[in-house]
Amino acid sequence: MFILKVSEEVRKACPDYNGAAILATVKNSSFNEDLWKQIDAVAAEYKTSHKIDEVKNNPHILATRNAYKKFGKDPNRYRPSAEALCRRIVRDLPLYRIDTLVDLINLVSIRTGYSIGGFDASKIVGDTVELGVGKADEPFEGIGRGMLNIEGLPVYRDAIGGIGTPTSDNERTKLSVETTQLLAIINAYSGSEGLAEAVDYMQSLLREFTESDGGEVIYY
Repeated sequence: MFILKVSEEVRKACPDYNGAAILATVKNSSFNEDLWKQIDAVAAEYKTSHKIDEVKNNPHILATRNAYKKFGKDPNRYRPSAEALCRRIVRDLPLYRIDTLVDLINLVSIRTGYSIGGFDASKIVGDTVELGVGKADEPFEGIGRGMLNIEGLPVYRDAIGGIGTPTSDNERTKLSVETTQLLAIINAYSGSEGLAEAVDYMQSLLREFTESDGGEVIYY
């Protein structure tokens, strides 16, 4: 089990922040048809009930955007992942098909508005993961994005550096089909309301699609 910490810098700027981490043994796969039936149904419902300028009004997305602003980052240039996913749906762009774990996490983000970090726990260095704020010129290779400017972004770090932000996770600790140990972190800048329900939902999906028992949960 990892120790999850929140830096004083984040606590001071975002006193309502709550986090939940799920550590689970999983069996990943490249594609799951039944999962994608759920994703397609949720996406279709979302598209019919939202307009593009309404996406950011989700309270969890809005709170994440406000956190970016407090740290000096423009959320319109570096969109939180949940917002980016929902905007793709409203714009009638196809959602990415990565693998079952990533697709499952994306489904939770679409349903809830939380930006969720998904990491291969075996690739995390040390036993502590701390949420801080990105520094100028701090190296961070975003998944599929190359080197990402994370100055002013909330960032989780292990013993050797950043592993994830609400905009993008790091190539170094990314999930793959070979992943058997998942660390998923749900970032609730809007407070605790709705967080336990999101955890329960993710655990139910893990049980259904990854042969997991749902894993262990840490609230912090």
